[in-house]
Amino acid sequence: MKKIIRPTLVIDKEKCLHNIEKMAQKANDYQLRFRPHFKTHQSAVIGEWFRLFGVEAITVSSVKMAEYFFKHGWDDITIAFPVNILEINNINRLAASIKLNVLVENKEGATALANKISHPLGVYVKIDTGHNRTGINSSSRTGLIDNVIQILTKNKKLKFKGFLSHTGQTYYARSTDEIFSSHYDALLKMQSLKRRFSTKHPDIEVSLGDTPSCTLCTNFNGIDEIRPGNFVFYDLMQQSLGVCDFDDIAVRLVCPVVSKHPSRNEIVIYGGAIHLSKEFLLNVSAKPYYGRIVISIDGKKTMLGERNYVMRLSQEHGILRVSQKNFHLINVGDLIEIIPIHSCLTANLAGSYLTTEGEEIPMINT
Repeated sequence: MKKIIRPTLVIDKEKCLHNIEKMAQKANDYQLRFRPHFKTHQSAVIGEWFRLFGVEAITVSSVKMAEYFFKHGWDDITIAFPVNILEINNINRLAASIKLNVLVENKEGATALANKISHPLGVYVKIDTGHNRTGINSSSRTGLIDNVIQILTKNKKLKFKGFLSHTGQTYYARSTDEIFSSHYDALLKMQSLKRRFSTKHPDIEVSLGDTPSCTLCTNFNGIDEIRPGNFVFYDLMQQSLGVCDFDDIAVRLVCPVVSKHPSRNEIVIYGGAIHLSKEFLLNVSAKPYYGRIVISIDGKKTMLGERNYVMRLSQEHGILRVSQKNFHLINVGDLIEIIPIHSCLTANLAGSYLTTEGEEIPMINT
């Protein structure tokens, strides 16, 4: 196995495969198209693991990512980001070669597509079901939805596919009940839109995608497709929401220990904000933490208790708060593992992976 000498993102392939299989089986059980979001792992190698479970259609978050996965054999792709009209030429080139879907949420985007697209292209109208990031409000802006769809019909190469939403508010839930509530609210809104527009568009589809809902919820009436992404790795955020167990988390940032400060019960690692990001959760004492600590004790991986955590980050430094009981277990020159708060951002920052089996896996940017 490659010798680790600097911050390295290590993934457990068997856990990833288990997570993929479980989500694929759920989609099959509920007769949903499974179009996983590849923005989490951003790797052609990991993408091939999904094919083992019958995945043929994927989601990405940018035109660049779509181009990358097209080059690696994927030919049915949804770009789940509002269309960037400055990239219309790139979108057109992709649409000439694959089954491509894009999102619109305003008349400007729809008009740019109608005027400039010359190859078959699927278009979803992005709906805001409560995340308040992007999308048309599902209840108060139906007139805008009508206008956008009307603009799309001016170009015969464009096919209005239906409505797509990301129930991102589930990531800020304070309980699993709140996740169920947010999902059900989004479900009702999307069902209402589907009923309203199905007369003119009988083949209309509804696509939803967020890992908390897709993992926990069991009501998908009226939904045609799910697009979760984070589930392939999971992370502390998902665990804190009750979406997964610690044992489901398939990713660790392995970091060298560079110094110890006994007077402060602090340990410094080579692994900072440029490796983990500055996303945090609050511990039992309402203090922010940026990751949990896993060390090897007598050859066995052990996660230290809640009083041991990444307490502060700067660019390259990670500052660990370690209890007096455990302080002597970590020495300068050791490698320790940090379970990240958000695996998507941590993976993006890492740029590549090392599996627990020793395989080096490149990502889109490497």
